[in-house]
Amino acid sequence: MKRILITGAAGFLGSHLCDRFIAEGFHVIGMDNLITGDLKNIAHLFPLEHFEFHHHDVSTFVHLEGKLDYILHFASPASPIDYLKIPIETLKVGSLGTLNLLGLAKQKNSRILVASTSEVYGDPLVHPQNEEYYGNVSPIGPRGVYDEAKRFMESITMAYHRHHGLDTRIVRIFNTYGPRMRLNDGRVVPAFMGQALRGEDLTVFGDGSQTRSFCYIDDQVEGIYRLLFSDCVEPVNIGNPHETTIKEFAEEIIALTGTKQKVIYVPLPQDDPTQRQPDISKAKKLLGWEPKVNRAEGLKIVYDYFKSLSPEELQKKEHRNFTDKTN
Repeated sequence: MKRILITGAAGFLGSHLCDRFIAEGFHVIGMDNLITGDLKNIAHLFPLEHFEFHHHDVSTFVHLEGKLDYILHFASPASPIDYLKIPIETLKVGSLGTLNLLGLAKQKNSRILVASTSEVYGDPLVHPQNEEYYGNVSPIGPRGVYDEAKRFMESITMAYHRHHGLDTRIVRIFNTYGPRMRLNDGRVVPAFMGQALRGEDLTVFGDGSQTRSFCYIDDQVEGIYRLLFSDCVEPVNIGNPHETTIKEFAEEIIALTGTKQKVIYVPLPQDDPTQRQPDISKAKKLLGWEPKVNRAEGLKIVYDYFKSLSPEELQKKEHRNFTDKTN
């Protein structure tokens, strides 16, 4: 039986990857320090014989007994609220965490796939964004802790590939949504859904003309799965190229939820990207992949998921312990 380590296993995307690899017959080793992840996302896996969980911070030394065929490195804060509250932890997991896992992959002779992001493109001057674009990122801006952590991740991964011959893959993930997202974590879909379900007005930053492209979780997982078993060493965009403005998206959420709220506008955060749309030509050609779930279908599933939450969960604000006392 093939053994795979998935870091960030208790997070939104990591937990769905655990599900997929369990379903494919792998022995899955989940790892998470739970600073933004939640054990309830993987609680259904604990009774299974071929799932194990390690509560561990990959920014410190990582050791596992036995063979290890694959590593998926998905440990990282992924929402603006998170990485603005824990900037040093965000930098450490992208740098030290990646270094530790590349070392583990070298020791175990494992193939490793690292999770990069569309944020490596920053506020892009090329549209849509293709993998050859180098990006427009401020290294000292508030979002730089996330953007530059991921850019370093890509750089050191390619260095290990070229210098040590390590078998590596890099996925650049665009906005992804689905069940198990946290309400109020700052990402667009859960933020709008939570506001609508609580009867609040929907908050749009700027004038709402900035664009995003939303990929449903099942499509994202399928793209990552195909990339892992491909021969693609260079980064590959995985996302949905169907672009919409944030204002239009807010109106979609209001129509979907049947609420009577209005859209209100607040100042745009510093370095917030004005455009985000993946060029997925490479994924189509090399992986035979493109998204299948349209936004209306995916949003209905997510809306039903959030509606199933208790009133207490819907009203709960983020009160996580983000105190970062590391050096």
